[in-house]
Amino acid sequence: MTYQAPVDDIMQALKASADLDKLTADGTLGVDEDTVRAVIEEAGKFASEVLEPLSKIGDRTGSKLVDGKVVTPPGWKEAYQQFAEGGWSGLQGPEEYGGQHLPAILGIATAELWNASNMGFGLCPLLTHGAIDAIEAQGSDELKKTYLPKMVTGEWTGTMNLTEPHAGSDLAALKTRAVKQADGTYRIFGTKIFITYGEHEMTDNIIHLVLARLPDAPPGTRGISLFLVPKILVNKDGSLGAHNDVICAGVEHKLGIHASPTCVMKYGEKGEGAVGYLVGEENRGLNVMFIMMNAARLAVGVQGVAVADRATQAAIAYAKDRKQGKSATSKDEMVPIIQHADVRRMIMTMKALTQAARMICLVTAKETDVSRRAKDPAVRAAAANRVALLTPIAKAFSTDIGCEVASIGLQIHGGMGFIEETGAAQHYRDARILPIYEGTNGIQAMDLVGRKLPLEGGKVVEGFIRELAATVEDVRRSNRPELGRMADKLGEAVNALAEATRWMGATLQKNPDAAMAGAVPYLRLFGITAGGVFLAKGALAAARGTAVGSPEAAVALARFFAKTQATAANGLKETVMNGADATLALTPDLLAS
Repeated sequence: MTYQAPVDDIMQALKASADLDKLTADGTLGVDEDTVRAVIEEAGKFASEVLEPLSKIGDRTGSKLVDGKVVTPPGWKEAYQQFAEGGWSGLQGPEEYGGQHLPAILGIATAELWNASNMGFGLCPLLTHGAIDAIEAQGSDELKKTYLPKMVTGEWTGTMNLTEPHAGSDLAALKTRAVKQADGTYRIFGTKIFITYGEHEMTDNIIHLVLARLPDAPPGTRGISLFLVPKILVNKDGSLGAHNDVICAGVEHKLGIHASPTCVMKYGEKGEGAVGYLVGEENRGLNVMFIMMNAARLAVGVQGVAVADRATQAAIAYAKDRKQGKSATSKDEMVPIIQHADVRRMIMTMKALTQAARMICLVTAKETDVSRRAKDPAVRAAAANRVALLTPIAKAFSTDIGCEVASIGLQIHGGMGFIEETGAAQHYRDARILPIYEGTNGIQAMDLVGRKLPLEGGKVVEGFIRELAATVEDVRRSNRPELGRMADKLGEAVNALAEATRWMGATLQKNPDAAMAGAVPYLRLFGITAGGVFLAKGALAAARGTAVGSPEAAVALARFFAKTQATAANGLKETVMNGADATLALTPDLLAS
């Protein structure tokens, strides 16, 4: 089946949960609703007409290292050139460097379409956008002038180089070295692994952002610096010069996303060192890298939404066509499996989880826009705190959903789902990396509990929970019969989240191991509560006649989520608050025996 961009679902999420009407009316976004929809529709056409036909080809062919160069699948380079020429790479980019300065909600909405139609392709602009953010925020004027115009327009791509073979997520252990030169540049020596699009032939240059340690740097993460290391050195007149001392030494063989080259990068193999330029201050590189990393975390969350939507579309198409079994009313004839109650349950689960995760990501993007564009500094600061709170939830909840929904989609295909030709297996394989990318979901949960709940003395999370409770009360007071007992179920979930949050705040101080033992179920509790309330907000708009698309579908999905997904909230609360003793009962030695 051909991928169809879910324009109405995205617009519904933007209007119902991300306050699109308010933000367009007060000028915060700088665009109107018609422009937002037009951009998403045009992106959808590019996704379905150009990117989607290449997805299966890319999965089967993969990217390969040939004579020291990475060769991407057939059609990849041409598709990327169309992508850049169409202006898609510069959608959110700063105007002074050739970008369109459109809001983050549009960047996130279009990113969903690139990744749903072809995740192997969508990973390339994802990393470039993060690199642009980091250079714009902390790069010198010279670095910005030299590199941003080409990166914003997509003529050059960018990467993020953190991971090393011995260190994984523990950046304090990295060993890549940087040696300062008399001319103010640095020479970089070391090896990085898992570098997405670290080498390819789609553009003339690749701009690597590399974490490294200076010889006199303090130990741990306090001694990490960030360097811009171009694949090809750039002359003073902007022309390309000599090849830098950086090579791709290998391309990983992976479970999924075969078309995306995941590279082993070596710096300084010739002995002279790769020429690098400091971004930000010495020994403060992790602060800059987190600008890029946080942007990537939200973008990876959107990838979870994307693969979930693609898997849902494929499952529905198969369920409408595949005939098997008899229904209660079909007598002797086999019926399409979409008529069977359990298949309907699975599809409802897929659709509801996908839309809930989509809303969480778009709300996070909305807060990003407010933090950057609002006129009132206090409003910007509050929105930045909200972004910090929601980013680990958007990343972890949405990528977990991507795996779960892709798995359900495979189940709907039955035995044919286990056969590669249907494509259902590719969605599942591609999705599985997402809970690992950009800090595993366990790390996201630890970040949420350890760093984000204490923001402003707990006032940030308390304010968010109060807003969720207020929406539930709006649903209750509406007294709409079509909303059923939605308010009761979601009210229980909000109460469970509030109680678990208070417990986390108290326990984190006196018994951090117990708090961290419950961090992952706490994040799940947060996700299903927020997602359920956002869906209810959309259902209320539908009941009042202001929804985009089918009002019946918006109401049905919200009711389904409240009655079948949000009901897990109390159980998750119990796990968070009372599960630590059981979780930590065995010592590491006994666990390993």
